[in-house]
Formats: sequence, structure tokens, C-alpha cells
Amino acid sequence: MIKNAFSKTQIDRLGDRLKGGPHTESDLRLLDDYRRSFGEAYEAVVRTIRQRGEFPTGRLAKSTLSIVEKLRRESIRLTQMQDIAGCRVVVTDVIEQERVVASLGAAFPGASVIDRRDNPSYGYRAVHIIAEISGKPIEIQVRSSLQHLWAELSEKSSDVLDPTIKYGGGTDSWRNFLTSSSEAVAAHEEFETTFSKAVASTEVAVAGHEEF
Repeated sequence: MIKNAFSKTQIDRLGDRLKGGPHTESDLRLLDDYRRSFGEAYEAVVRTIRQRGEFPTGRLAKSTLSIVEKLRRESIRLTQMQDIAGCRVVVTDVIEQERVVASLGAAFPGASVIDRRDNPSYGYRAVHIIAEISGKPIEIQVRSSLQHLWAELSEKSSDVLDPTIKYGGGTDSWRNFLTSSSEAVAAHEEFETTFSKAVASTEVAVAGHEEF
């Protein structure tokens, strides 16, 4: 069991060293211990999600490279990072996404919800729930199948073509393609929502008519 024996100052100073580089062996060992300290909270979150009938996937903790890149890319301290550990739930469509987000919100009272569908991050759409267990924030990504497909495309193109693609970099043509495909996903899911509401409204009207 990894004890939470880290002070905020100690971890933030580690983050400053990682951001500035180069990294010493002792820095990397401390980071590894810090990441592993999220283990119990992560397992508790995954267990609760499974009890709700969902099947989360994902990582226990961010890689060293991902942490360093985020520290350098954003004005954020290491202790402020909410996605050191996290998991993902992929559902069929946006209707199911709403249901799962509500379910997990009830399962983790006080959790913060970040909805990136109306205000996407470089085309990325999803709902993130940040559950805090014993002082450890655990990120739960809830994506529809189309949102997940788009995110996988963005990740793969970043790996193969240009690591800056998923943060708005890359060539104009590829960036425009990702933007337009993200907008197509949003339009399709808006139609799904509108259609679902129309069907539900019709069913209520028919049920009311049959009562007379």
C-alpha cells in the first residue's frame, strides 16, 4: 500500500523540476510513487462504476511523458492536475451518455462535471466527471461511440503524423478535416437528441389519448 506521504509543496516543486528538465532519477522515482498513490482511489472509482452496470477501461496513471507535456503546455501545477489517474466509459449514443452521466453523478456526490460537447477542446467532445476519493481526483471520461471514434482518430493521427494535432496543431488540411468531422458528430448527436425527445413526446400523447 502506498501511503499518501506527500506534501503539496513537495509535489509542486517536483512538477516545476519536471517542467524545466532535465529529470533526475530521484525525481522520476518520486513521480512514480506519487502516481501509484492514486491506486486505491482509482480502484474504488472503477468498482463503483462497475456496480452501476458499466464497464470502464483505461489507465491507472498518466505516463511521465504525458505529465511533463501537460505541465509545459498549460499553466498548471502538478497538484492541480485532475487526470493523473482515470478511466473511460464508452456508450452507444448521446442519449445513453446522458443517462450514464446522471448515474455517475449520483454515485459520486460532489463530483465536478466538465461537459466538452458544446464547447469542445480542439474538436474533442465528451463529458468528464472528476470524482474525488480520499483527496485524490480521478477522471472519468464518458464518451458516445462517435465521440470515441473521433478521439481515437485524433490520437492516432497525433501519434503518426504530428504530436501537436490533438492540441490544434498539424497541417491546415488535417486540422480542417478534424474540425469538420467533429462538427458532423455534433450535428448527428443533436439530431439524435431531438428525435428521441420527439418520440418520447409522441408516446406520452398516445398514452394519454388511450386513457379516454
